[in-house]
Amino acid sequence: MSWRDDVGRDDGVRAQYEGDPWRHAAAPGGPRSRPRRRLVTPTRVTLAIALIGSVVYLGYAITVRDTRQIPLLASGAAVLGLVFGALALAGGVSTYRAGRDGRMGAALGFAIAGGVAGLAAAGAIAFALVLTLAYRP
Repeated sequence: MSWRDDVGRDDGVRAQYEGDPWRHAAAPGGPRSRPRRRLVTPTRVTLAIALIGSVVYLGYAITVRDTRQIPLLASGAAVLGLVFGALALAGGVSTYRAGRDGRMGAALGFAIAGGVAGLAAAGAIAFALVLTLAYRP
């Protein structure tokens, strides 16, 4: 007997979950997902502050017109690369969790966002390395 044969069967399992608005995944009819809220977590706050701070710092480094400009740009790009790397890691973790919970659309979105963040991290680190190698005081 497969799970397909069990769909129409009612052997008391359904009664066990009657009245429960958030059924267990083993209940007939499948799970109902709870409405999800966007949570403000310490990780999200830290990454948001780091991202905004590094972009502002990089913007300041672009406007400086003296001998400090290249080291400022290199350090700003390195920090931005680290932040994007952390975002890529968070995207990977979110992809795994969403896939485990059966939210395939969300998992795909997290995977794409994490991949873009990983590419941005690689580009920012490469930019920082090129500036470091090209700098002659």
